[in-house]
Amino acid sequence: MFSFSSSVSAYHWFSKPLVGDDGRVYVCSGNNFFAFENNGTIAWTMHLDYKCNLGTAPLHGGHGKVYLVADNRILVIKYGSMEPEAEVFFGPGPGKPAEAEIIGLSVSTLGSNVYINVKNRGLFAYQRHGRLLWSVGPVLYQFGYRQGCKKNLTDCYFASVPVLDQCEASIYISNTEGELYCLSVRSRYFRWIQDFSSFDKNFTITAGNNGHLYVTVPAKALVLALDVFSGNVLWQRSIGPLSKFDSAPVVDSNGWISIGSLDGFLYSFSPTGVLKKFSRMNAENSMVQVGPFLDCSGFAIYISQIEMEGKVSHAIGEYTVVSAIRSKAALFTMMVPATGSIYWSESYPGKHSTLFSESDLSHYVMNEEILLAFLAASKIGTPLQCRTIGQKLASSCSQERTKLVSIYTGNERAIVLFLLFESALLLVLIGLLRFCCTFWAKEKLKDQGLGSFLGKRCSLRLKKKALDRTITELEKKAAEDNEVFEKLGDIVRERECIERKLSTTYSLGRDRTDSQPKSMLPVHMGKTKSFSFQDAKQKNMTVLHTLSDTSSSESSTEGETNMLDIEGMDSSTKAKAKTLIVDTSSTE
Repeated sequence: MFSFSSSVSAYHWFSKPLVGDDGRVYVCSGNNFFAFENNGTIAWTMHLDYKCNLGTAPLHGGHGKVYLVADNRILVIKYGSMEPEAEVFFGPGPGKPAEAEIIGLSVSTLGSNVYINVKNRGLFAYQRHGRLLWSVGPVLYQFGYRQGCKKNLTDCYFASVPVLDQCEASIYISNTEGELYCLSVRSRYFRWIQDFSSFDKNFTITAGNNGHLYVTVPAKALVLALDVFSGNVLWQRSIGPLSKFDSAPVVDSNGWISIGSLDGFLYSFSPTGVLKKFSRMNAENSMVQVGPFLDCSGFAIYISQIEMEGKVSHAIGEYTVVSAIRSKAALFTMMVPATGSIYWSESYPGKHSTLFSESDLSHYVMNEEILLAFLAASKIGTPLQCRTIGQKLASSCSQERTKLVSIYTGNERAIVLFLLFESALLLVLIGLLRFCCTFWAKEKLKDQGLGSFLGKRCSLRLKKKALDRTITELEKKAAEDNEVFEKLGDIVRERECIERKLSTTYSLGRDRTDSQPKSMLPVHMGKTKSFSFQDAKQKNMTVLHTLSDTSSSESSTEGETNMLDIEGMDSSTKAKAKTLIVDTSSTE
């Protein structure tokens, strides 16, 4: 580790830093908690009754609260308008030994819930007021099956820091057997469990908040991107050797994940796994020992490269070991991985690093991780506009929206034909359904079978067609021959009877009992007989026949009642009708 102090023994070490939204840097050292301004001066400090865990960074809890791990307890420090004060949030009070080891904790973005992993006890979810919501161990028995710790039940426990996916409201945590769990923040049940022991049992989890979850395997120098909904591996890429087993990458608002390597390169991957490698110094003699820090916009990162006097790499089995001789220079850079744009770069010692070393930070060990945190808090070299946590999450969460995928593939003509076929098939099914419903409501079917019903209907339709042809022939002769009237009347009556049956009893549609077809029968009114029909040219005709009587008065009256109603007839047809009436009268 590159340090900025000449005598380490005379100084105090800082814990991992927290860069707050207020532009301050929060760190812990021994029994003291510090809030630094971004220029390196101390804003306020407070003494704690417990010793801080230097390997765990404080966590911002919102509403003027910071959570940290100290002597296997969770402390909450409240600050703001009043004097800062600390109280025990989880664990025994003062004077009581803490028997349980706290592995890690996470706090939701709004500070509403706190999640604590206690060794050999499980994961605990608390509200910020201290009320326990739920707890769960690495093993659940559900529906008669065991979930979790399938290979080793006795010595299996949650072994990682719980990681929150703020977009999916999920928690990710791993056990000692290399299994990765996904839980909902609202319940104690597992969404999915994936076994990564084939890679290694020790790995680091990083939430992308963009539909991806990233697993870093330091021993194999691998980065894996997982689907948050199933835990399946979307892609995996190789990187250079890492400095420590808890090396964690950082994910920016563009969805790019970046991690530094001892081979001197910064590895950045797009959400789809496209790799970009960056190095501002000679990679043969340089190293990237700590992870990047996000700037206030969320799109750019601050990285550091250390130039060594000498560096040797050699492989031992699947592992790569890097040996280096004394550091002689450092280079700090602010860049955007998605575009490769570099906005600022400065060597150490430089203008800004010298200012930090002359501030209150001079009494403490200034390693490159602490200096990167202060550079990020000071917003040095960034032309990008700062954003709130909510804005950053809104930007990254929007990336997980899945694109609409077309169900159909192929040419458009085939798709249109297929849709037309589906529509036609649907119409046929509707017709069949209506047909079945009609038959179901038929009273006639209760007394006879379907075959007999259809046979009778078919017979009536054939008979009706035959009668229609006969009527048509007789209509042509009706104007010329008087003897056809009686025969035509019988046939018309029979046809009307058949038509009534087809439209009611043997109908395939809704029965129409109120239908009254136009009569074509001869009408007798006293001594007068008439018949209405249509001629071959579809013209209406009404012929009246007067019956003779011996009475002269009646004859005179009958002569007066001789009527000829001809509608739309030509001259020849009218002449024939007149002749027919005269002949009939003389004969009778």
